[in-house]
Amino acid sequence: MEKITYKKIKQTQEVNAYIEQGNHVLGVLGYTEHSLKHAAKVAETAGKILQKLDFDDHTVELARIAGYMHDMGNSINRADHAHTGALMAFQMLREWGMPPEDIAVVVSAIGQHDESSGSAVDPVSAALILADKTDVRRNRVRNRIKSSFDKHDRVNYAALSSNLRVDAGKKVITLEIELDEDICSMMDYFEIFLQRMLMCKRAAELLGLKFKVTANGNKIC
Repeated sequence: MEKITYKKIKQTQEVNAYIEQGNHVLGVLGYTEHSLKHAAKVAETAGKILQKLDFDDHTVELARIAGYMHDMGNSINRADHAHTGALMAFQMLREWGMPPEDIAVVVSAIGQHDESSGSAVDPVSAALILADKTDVRRNRVRNRIKSSFDKHDRVNYAALSSNLRVDAGKKVITLEIELDEDICSMMDYFEIFLQRMLMCKRAAELLGLKFKVTANGNKIC
């Protein structure tokens, strides 16, 4: 049976259909973009985090797969999407012949990625959380009417750029953001995303790292 890889998952019409439907659902509900672009960015960032920490290629590949599939559950409902997405991934990966021990790691990471109910439990879930929660950028905002921005729109729109940097030697992972402070102050960012940043802090700790955030070159935490 052919090996299940991130490259194959990314090219699978069934997976992409659920991601695109989930993105459509969230758009109707007024949420930021959760498209194939977000899925690929999370997958590749999760993989890079573990690569820089010298994890083996197999673990890196599982992180990429979990990262790409993590938001499929939004096609059913935003509420509890991490758990429904994990069950969807379980069914697909099982049908495609992935070994049960690998499926267990992938679905656990997907099921743990939402801040309302999850937490990092192993390196794959930790990398997925860090990659997902730090994908902050202006082009994720779909609402073009600034006067009607909610707090999450405002924070994402204010993020002119963001970069997640891993320093394995110093055991630090840093989210570096360039913010338009006329739209959102550094303190506003931290207040709005506090729960996500705490989740990232705990995920980093599981990987033996300290989590830091800088905005416009200034340390926030």
